[in-house]
Amino acid sequence: MNGPEITLEVAPELRLFVPHDRRRGATPLTTDGASTLGHVIESLGIPLTEAGELLVNGAPAHRSHIPGPGEHIAVQAVERPQQVPGAPLRFLLDVHLGTLARRLRLLGVDAAYESEDIGDPALAALSARERRVLLSRDRGLLRRREIWAGAYVYSDRPQEQLRDILGRFAPALAPWTRCTACNGTLAGADKDAVSDLLEHGTQQAYDVFAQCTECARVYWRGAHHGHLETIVADAVREFGGAAA
Repeated sequence: MNGPEITLEVAPELRLFVPHDRRRGATPLTTDGASTLGHVIESLGIPLTEAGELLVNGAPAHRSHIPGPGEHIAVQAVERPQQVPGAPLRFLLDVHLGTLARRLRLLGVDAAYESEDIGDPALAALSARERRVLLSRDRGLLRRREIWAGAYVYSDRPQEQLRDILGRFAPALAPWTRCTACNGTLAGADKDAVSDLLEHGTQQAYDVFAQCTECARVYWRGAHHGHLETIVADAVREFGGAAA
């Protein structure tokens, strides 16, 4: 490139996206003189879903700004909690985030999930059609222009992923109200009405049941309930909501 030289600095939270030689602070960068600030940021490896306020010589600037000679560009991380106007807050998770999807549903958060890889174009189109925030660890997917909104999931560990998303978006929590299998809503179920769906031992040991209004799956406080209660209690303690 033979265009103007600028200096660029990215927030510490975003430095994992850029080459190592740009992680120490403000560094010089030669642009082509025609690319927008948004294009420059993406060309460095930062998904625009992760870029917050952009500052040019200390003043806020739009992504459409074309950097000029000598300008100092600072790329901030998204503000937390992040506001997503225009639709109720709900999510769409890609094929690699199944455990995160189930934990969000456990907390009553609307989290659609594709258990099969339907491809990036279809995921992006679904995000746009249903106005869902697309969650992914795939930077390429998050760069697709047709997605409605998106967010990079920074960790590969489900517990840390959950804390990241709850802290970033602050969704309302309503534990035990959503089916972890299909994302439908749960309703109280009479034991006799669901007896045909239960094994004999379950019928004998439990009296309180809930059933998904979409897929008819039946829930009760079985052997794994203690582990699930811990997940719920930890999330409610840190991010608010009702544990019951």
